[in-house]
Amino acid sequence: MAIRTRTETVAMPGCGTMDAYMAVPESGGGPGMLVLMEIFGVGDYIREVTERLAGIGYVAMAPDLYRRIRPKAEFGKGDQALQEAFATSQQLDHEGAVADAIVALAALRAAPEVEASAGVIGFCLGGSLAFGVARADEPDALVAYYGSTIPESLDDADQISCPALFHFGGQDPYIPREQAERVSAVAASREGWECHIDADGGHAFDNWDNPMFHQREPAARAWDLTRAFLARTLPVTQ
Repeated sequence: MAIRTRTETVAMPGCGTMDAYMAVPESGGGPGMLVLMEIFGVGDYIREVTERLAGIGYVAMAPDLYRRIRPKAEFGKGDQALQEAFATSQQLDHEGAVADAIVALAALRAAPEVEASAGVIGFCLGGSLAFGVARADEPDALVAYYGSTIPESLDDADQISCPALFHFGGQDPYIPREQAERVSAVAASREGWECHIDADGGHAFDNWDNPMFHQREPAARAWDLTRAFLARTLPVTQ
């Protein structure tokens, strides 16, 4: 049986629905992983991350967190797409997006293919939102790639009870290294937390669909660390 994908329609409390891209592993089930998008939306890259997680045994789901302002928005490559994506993301209500992601996490946990446990992983904008989900709810694991608001949110670290893994690039022009090192210092003081700063990594280095950001070697190293972290904290048993 190959990985199966589908679009889920998540009912939102009192305010319509939200689409979510879902990938189910060959085994037919496993722990859940909620995938939170970059500013580029749930496009080819985020769908591939969802399928990548399914490839290692997780039932993964990526909700459309632009559903309040521009449903199904996807942005492509290059400077113009970056500007359009950034302008759209500036309209996003982050608290509302975290609330939507928490609803999506509950829907993921309720899916018939999902075991009781479910974690959250986010990239860029999604990394910041994933931290917010872990602060406000109870995912079983948190993985955050280069979330720019995380360094300023560390006073809330005690509100997060799950294991956490943070990735940053040492050459990120949007997140100064000293901010990443603040996250690293807090992670070192907390049981179950890890922070990795890839010395030659820039911003959004995992995004293979955007040549202006993608860096193959930092992406591979970070993914290896992510796989190992999930294997320890949210193991696949099927």
